[in-house]
Amino acid sequence: MSRPRPRMPHTLVLLFGMMVVALALTWLLPAGQFQTEVGETGREMVVPGTYETLEEPPRLSPLALLTVVPRALADAQGIIFFVLIVGGAIAVLRRTGAIDALLHAVIARFGHTPWLLIAGGMLAFGIASATLGMAEEYIPFAAILVALCVAMRMDTVTAIGIMVVGYGIGYGVAVINPFTLHVAQGVAGLELSSGWEFRLALFVPFMAIGFHHVWSYARRVRTDPSASLVADIPTAQPPEADPHPNMDTRRMLVLLATAGALILLIVGISRYGWYLVELGAMFLGLAILIGLISGLKLDDIANQFTRGAAELAGTALLIGFARSIALLLEDGLVLHTIVHALATPLAMVPAQLSAVGMLFIQSALNFFIPSGSGQAFVTMPLMAPIGDLVGVSRQVAVLAYQFGDGFMNMIVPTNAVLMGIIGLAGIPYDRWFRFIFPLIIKLLIAGSIALMIAVWIGYD
Repeated sequence: MSRPRPRMPHTLVLLFGMMVVALALTWLLPAGQFQTEVGETGREMVVPGTYETLEEPPRLSPLALLTVVPRALADAQGIIFFVLIVGGAIAVLRRTGAIDALLHAVIARFGHTPWLLIAGGMLAFGIASATLGMAEEYIPFAAILVALCVAMRMDTVTAIGIMVVGYGIGYGVAVINPFTLHVAQGVAGLELSSGWEFRLALFVPFMAIGFHHVWSYARRVRTDPSASLVADIPTAQPPEADPHPNMDTRRMLVLLATAGALILLIVGISRYGWYLVELGAMFLGLAILIGLISGLKLDDIANQFTRGAAELAGTALLIGFARSIALLLEDGLVLHTIVHALATPLAMVPAQLSAVGMLFIQSALNFFIPSGSGQAFVTMPLMAPIGDLVGVSRQVAVLAYQFGDGFMNMIVPTNAVLMGIIGLAGIPYDRWFRFIFPLIIKLLIAGSIALMIAVWIGYD
């Protein structure tokens, strides 16, 4: 008689356990701080060589495990409300039947070339992240990708893999990303976008690694649906759609309005600096517009919108709990202690190993500081001078930061965007971890090789 496989706890339970660990670290580690100063960018940065422990460190109460959650929800309110609005808009869009009609047409045309969907989708997400720094803006595409992949006999994990792997690699080898690359180069005193040729050369091989991983998994699922990591997860299955919906004039107009909104999203981000407030307003307007175009009554639009938003209440909680972990470390003043302890050994090894060490340190720190720009302001003032001492150019130090930030964003549960996306798709974190962990290992190995080559060729 086979033993039943142990069940993983709910993702909220896992996150709460990480919060307990974070609280324990505030009791066990010495509290300390670097001195800070306002740099040319107007942002506060740490000053290398100024770390000191605090004589009277704060001691957090166990009650902080409870009080930090409402604070974290408030701190992450922008992305939380954006997710809820997108969920409502997607529900209205599905109610119109336009998406199901479009999927039927796409399957009829490309149903035998699913690899093209994977390659094209990953490339699109990767390019947008590498250039415009898009991440949260991808959330609206999750439901569409899930339905499309499932219709092609792939699963929800494949759909989210296309999106998350594309954007993670795009951030990792960003060519001109203004939110991570430019911030890190500015802190390191480098010309913005400098060294783009080497990063552009890395884009193709790293994207090929990601495509191979996602396509290999997708092929297994197409051959044997029971091989899906979410075959037994009801929340990860898309709702049943009409088998053969017709593409009529109303649905065509709905699709045109949706396409126009996505174009407006890209233009608004790239030209006018739109972010979550403007994008949320756009999707709210889109929900009303497509509802009216399709002939839905106002009450029906409202019911569909609230139902879609309500389905993502759990996702909103995941985002808040993920943010709680970093807040606890910040409140206990041990975040700088962790940075200091990880950065110090780099000065003791050869340059090429120092570069690889920077990658793994940045990867570890991404758990505590999932914000790309936030991580740059905390770590680059330390990594850049250390690189000067051990023979690692500042350009290489920035590249190590990019790899650590971009690749680890695909796996760390403290990344609110990741938790929002997999929550929207109904994928438990432990199942996502099983899918993405082997790819993270491959990318870290490839990243280490790329960094050693960068040191060897004098990348600067």
